[in-house]
Amino acid sequence: MTTTTGRTVLVAPGRHGAYATIGDAVLDAPDGACVSIAEGTYAETLEFVGRELTLRAADDAEVVLDGTGADVPVLLARGGGLAVHGLTVRAGDTAAVQAENAELTLTGSTVTAERGPAVTVRGPGPLTIRDVTITGAEHGLVLEGTSGVVENVTIDNVAADGLIVGLGADPVLRSCTVSGCGQRGLYVYQHARPTVENCRISRTGQAGIVVAHRSEPVLRRTSVRDARGVGIDVGPNCGGLIEACDVGNTAEPAIRLDAAATAEVVTEPASVLSGSSPLDALLTDLDGMVGLPGVKAEVRSLVDEIQVNSWRSRAGLSTGALSHHLIFAGAPGTGKTTVARTYGKLLRELGVLPKGGFREVSRRDLVGQYIGHTAEKTAVVFEESLGGVLFIDEAYTLSRQSGSGGDFGQEAIDTLVKLMEDHREEIAVIVAGYTAEMRQFLAANPGLSSRFAKTIEFENYTPDELVGIIGRMVTAGDYELDPQSGPALAEHFRRISAAPGFGNARDARRLFEVMRKAQSGRLRRLGRIPDAAELRELRADDVLNAIEASPTPS
Repeated sequence: MTTTTGRTVLVAPGRHGAYATIGDAVLDAPDGACVSIAEGTYAETLEFVGRELTLRAADDAEVVLDGTGADVPVLLARGGGLAVHGLTVRAGDTAAVQAENAELTLTGSTVTAERGPAVTVRGPGPLTIRDVTITGAEHGLVLEGTSGVVENVTIDNVAADGLIVGLGADPVLRSCTVSGCGQRGLYVYQHARPTVENCRISRTGQAGIVVAHRSEPVLRRTSVRDARGVGIDVGPNCGGLIEACDVGNTAEPAIRLDAAATAEVVTEPASVLSGSSPLDALLTDLDGMVGLPGVKAEVRSLVDEIQVNSWRSRAGLSTGALSHHLIFAGAPGTGKTTVARTYGKLLRELGVLPKGGFREVSRRDLVGQYIGHTAEKTAVVFEESLGGVLFIDEAYTLSRQSGSGGDFGQEAIDTLVKLMEDHREEIAVIVAGYTAEMRQFLAANPGLSSRFAKTIEFENYTPDELVGIIGRMVTAGDYELDPQSGPALAEHFRRISAAPGFGNARDARRLFEVMRKAQSGRLRRLGRIPDAAELRELRADDVLNAIEASPTPS
């Protein structure tokens, strides 16, 4: 029997040759397929039993799975593996996303629920949840008996607990924000051993963090603020480590250890413990990105200036006004979005922005359908982004010179100019796009260019840098790449880098996915279950087959 892998099936109601519903596409799709979903709201609930599938918004479309009237989870996976990218999932009284003994990947998505938990994962995993926003649920994220990574997740306005980790679960929770919880921000119970790093918990109705039932978490460089209960509460027979955590404006004591608790509390500043503060850690992460030497230098220069301004202010010296708005100019896939996220976190650590959040929008998020609608739409997006970074991708499409719906786009620009001036110290606006087109964008309003502190140029990655990026993807995915693949990869990137549609790291990501599919096809043809070493191995033939199957960008 021949198994089809790597297929993409399209869901687009009303479009000939496409599926009308996600459910129909899922039923027909073979394991390993990607279900690409066109923009729209889909009133569906989906159950996956032993399936290996990906659900992805097509071309960054706004896709909503609305299960608010159902009495079952909107997305339920039992066994197998489910990947969800770029969707909005809305639930009513049940879980929005639920995985049971399945490998769950959830990225770039928004999840809401009315009374049930937003996301529940039970079983060994592994799970990967990154760049996800969870709001309005009874519980935000529930992890039981699972391993994996939860990174850059925002949980806000939940009725009970924000994060629950239990039943021996040992995930890594990194750079997450939990706020506005009716009960606890983080509840760790029943032998759980999570590692919690650089997270922020605030505005909780009870304690900020509770550790119970013989759990042993590692809490490192995590802040707890504005809790109605104590900051961190460790119960009897619980251990672990509390290292360089910042607890303030909570009930007393800030950290409470039961007499029978064995947790170690290390209260020295993070700079003493690890040689770096959270600010330095973020700069180290920035320096760890492949390439971009000019970009890194520019960001460090901005950080230095803001830091010195803060010191001068504390010393009673005069300070100059600083704008935090930036222009990121360059081709797609050169790290603009990643750097913008890091910039927001840096501003938060410097005390410039209270939230350090990140919101990415494009023309369709700002421009309405009639005169007056655009100003209102733009103002709402702007106000919702206060305290963090508003990232406007392909901002040049707003200018009249872009040629489509110019007047409405111009209305968005004019509104932004005024709002940026009125809220100069409450937000960082970053506009991004090709260098030449961004010059046209700045010409669209006489006051626009003066609102931005500077333009930072993002150069294309070199072929060797792209090989390095592939290497990081391989490591992050728990694979091992045949070293002999390096020259073939470098030659491939040299060949496609001259193409007009070259996508830099985006093309590297696409190639890595094709490499994985090539490996999957090879392993399925073995006629037996591969061992762990074989599952990790990406051979040179997998790379060559992927290169051959990858079209040249156009």
